[in-house]
Amino acid sequence: MLQSPALAGLGLGSSMAAGPRPVGPETPNGEPGVLGLGVRDLAAMSFEELLELQSRVGTKMYRQLVAGTWPEDQPRKAAATRDRGPAEKQRPLEMSSKTRVPFLRQVVPVRKKVARDPRFDDLSGEYNPEVFEKTYRFLNEYRAKEKELVAKHLKKSKPGEEQEKLKQLLHRMDQQEAAQQEKKRQQEQRLALKQEQRAQARQGHQPYFLKKSEQRQLALAEKYKKLKRSQKLESFLSRKRRRNAGKDRRWLPLGKD
Repeated sequence: MLQSPALAGLGLGSSMAAGPRPVGPETPNGEPGVLGLGVRDLAAMSFEELLELQSRVGTKMYRQLVAGTWPEDQPRKAAATRDRGPAEKQRPLEMSSKTRVPFLRQVVPVRKKVARDPRFDDLSGEYNPEVFEKTYRFLNEYRAKEKELVAKHLKKSKPGEEQEKLKQLLHRMDQQEAAQQEKKRQQEQRLALKQEQRAQARQGHQPYFLKKSEQRQLALAEKYKKLKRSQKLESFLSRKRRRNAGKDRRWLPLGKD
């Protein structure tokens, strides 16, 4: 196999008895560099000689020879970037001019506001109806004073739109008061059942927990007793019959025209 003078001068060949001379890029004048081999010598080599040179000097060195670069220049650039003082760390971020800057750019990070609902948040604690009623019991006094004030304005008002609004407001306040009293009565009933169950447990009996259907039946029986004492049971039952009859009438077949 024929060898080029440059490869033979480096000692590369089939024998490779003598060690290879250093190789490197050429100078701007086209002369061989400090390693003794220029780009012109590489161009004169055959493909087999280039492969042999690559296997001898290594792939990294071979690519640097072909590209005409020298690794001594790279550490100098890296050293220049490493010699940054503490003041340069606080400098503004340099954006590359090759990439397009977005229209909306977040310069200062802003903490996202998270809405918190106290009704469903564990930080507000658990809802206890008894504690809530004791804590906000003073609101009942305010409601009573407001109801008296609305009743006084209703007496002094003249027939018209304002009087109708006052009547509706007073009626709504009466309904809210009745609903609150009913809710309080149900709480007292549940509390009495709990006390009874605790008493049975202390006596050694197994407590019996009422189902929701049984609780509704007890509440309905208590409501009937209350209506009977106030002599309003018949009117309540008549209204309920008319309401049920109206519901059943919807399922009746229509008469022929």
